[in-house]
Amino acid sequence: MTDMTDPIAPPAHLSARIAAIDWAAVAASLDAQGWAVLPGLLRARECEALAARYDAEAGFRSRVVMARHGFGRGEYRYFAYPLPEPVAALRTALYPRLAPFANRWHARMGIDVRFPETHAAFLARCHAAGQARPTPLLLNYGPGDHNCLHQDLYGEHVFPLQLAVLLSAPGADFTGGEFVLTEQRPCMQSRAAVVPLGEGDAVVFAVNARPVRGSRGDYRVTMRHGVSEVRSGRRRVLGVIFHDAG
Repeated sequence: MTDMTDPIAPPAHLSARIAAIDWAAVAASLDAQGWAVLPGLLRARECEALAARYDAEAGFRSRVVMARHGFGRGEYRYFAYPLPEPVAALRTALYPRLAPFANRWHARMGIDVRFPETHAAFLARCHAAGQARPTPLLLNYGPGDHNCLHQDLYGEHVFPLQLAVLLSAPGADFTGGEFVLTEQRPCMQSRAAVVPLGEGDAVVFAVNARPVRGSRGDYRVTMRHGVSEVRSGRRRVLGVIFHDAG
């Protein structure tokens, strides 16, 4: 039984929750549009506990003020190793569910790189290449803040899928601040999608490129993601990136 004094479920409970996801539906959504929603990945108390970590002094390796770099407005903080247990558990449990799909995408796009079965093995590959800085992060937005369209690449070794978990409740904790994805299709105008998320929902999405089936076979489309302007309140998000940074 979960210790009710601890607001975050232990890793075994998070792993069981991830195993219960309809992964066939996730795969179909990723193939169709490059993203998929995982409803209720985290519970409200878990979201509150993770969001509160943003204000802690310890546990992070760096803080980025977006306006200083032209990234938008708002802040984010990268976790340091060792990662908080729930963040590490999400990374470890989600990766093997996504790795087969990532390998199929690479095969369809004619990319030779394949991903190992476990996240530990993939991290060993990253670290051997000098990508040893952890990339999971907490993002913090207030009124007027936004995140420009971008990609989280960080080095030679890039896992083609990543995750964002909304830790705040739309309409109650904040307004605005929609998660936005765009795709650039060859010889066509860009297409945008606004992803509907509630507190505790996650979106898994393409980091860089994804394959699309055309009349002459598969072709690549380039994807970027960002956040529209927050109109009021406070919006916090957990970002789970599977490759580390150089």
